[in-house]
Order: sequence, then structure tokens, then C-alpha cells
Amino acid sequence: MNPLQQRILDQGVVKSAAALDASGFLTKQLDVALLNWCAQAIAEHYRDAAIDKVVTIEAGGIAIGTLTALALGKPLVVCKKAASILDNAALLTAEVKSFTKNTQYTLTCDARHLTTGERLLFVDDFLAHGQALQGMQSVCRQAGATLAGVGIVVEKSFQSGRALADELALPVHSLARLKALEPAIEFL
Repeated sequence: MNPLQQRILDQGVVKSAAALDASGFLTKQLDVALLNWCAQAIAEHYRDAAIDKVVTIEAGGIAIGTLTALALGKPLVVCKKAASILDNAALLTAEVKSFTKNTQYTLTCDARHLTTGERLLFVDDFLAHGQALQGMQSVCRQAGATLAGVGIVVEKSFQSGRALADELALPVHSLARLKALEPAIEFL
């Protein structure tokens, strides 16, 4: 059992058969040492994948994205969930449904930050239904870049995100793959 899985067992709070609260160490209060371990593990997995940039989505992906980019010595591109008056006119966009927040948002990325031919690593805190992954894949395609890999801290394997990644032929490296949350937390 790795340190992340142990922390999930020790401090994760099961809210339902579909929801795990990891706010005490991963989303609202961050255990930076644990996140650094996660980032190092993701970076090591993709070290030989010729990654040009790491990409993520605000806000949950920023911490793990930053640490992974640092470990790989690559830039981090943060895609936003809402447009800003500071945005460049050339935006790459995709509609994304958030099941956790029960909302829809427009994922945006400044087109100047992604270049045709680049190999990108998408890093995020959770993989559930795969909507953020699908949105990121769309943004990468619009840029003419390749989504060369996906690094996930916690994957809820009982939901459809992994199947979507497989359908898109995207390599996924997840550090904690949850098989079930109820009646008890179970890992694959």
C-alpha cells in the first residue's frame, strides 16, 4: 500500500457510494509532502515520454500540476473554468460537466500557451466520469498538440472516466485506484 492509499484509508471520508471527501489532505488542506510524493511518482512514470508541458485545470489540479511540472522541469499550463477580461482573444474552449458541483463550465486555455506538435501531460487530482479529461483532450486537439499521458492522484475506477480514457487511447497513471467506497474503501 502506498502513502496516498494509506492516507485515504486513515483520513478519507466516504460521503456516498460515489463521493470521497479528501479535503483534509488533498483539496482544501494540502499535505504538501504527500502531494510531492504523488508528483514525483507521476513524473517518474512519464519521465521518458518526451513531455513538453504539463497541463491542468483550476483549482484542484494546480497543486499537483505545479509539483509534477517542477519534477519534470517543464512549464505548467493552467486551464480556467471561467473567462476573464484579461484573456487573450484567441481561446481554446470546451464545455465540461462537473458532476461533483452539478454545474457546466467552459474550459478555457489561452491559445498562445499550447503549440502544434507539443506532447502534453494532463495532471489532475481526481478522475471520475472523465468529463474534465474529455474537455482537456478537446483543447489539446484544437491546439494541434498531443495529449501524451494522464497523471491522476485518485481515480474512482467504478465510474466511467477510465473507460473514456481507454476509448480515447490515452495512457493513464493513477496513484490510488478506488474499486469501491461502500461498504468500505477498496482499491484495485
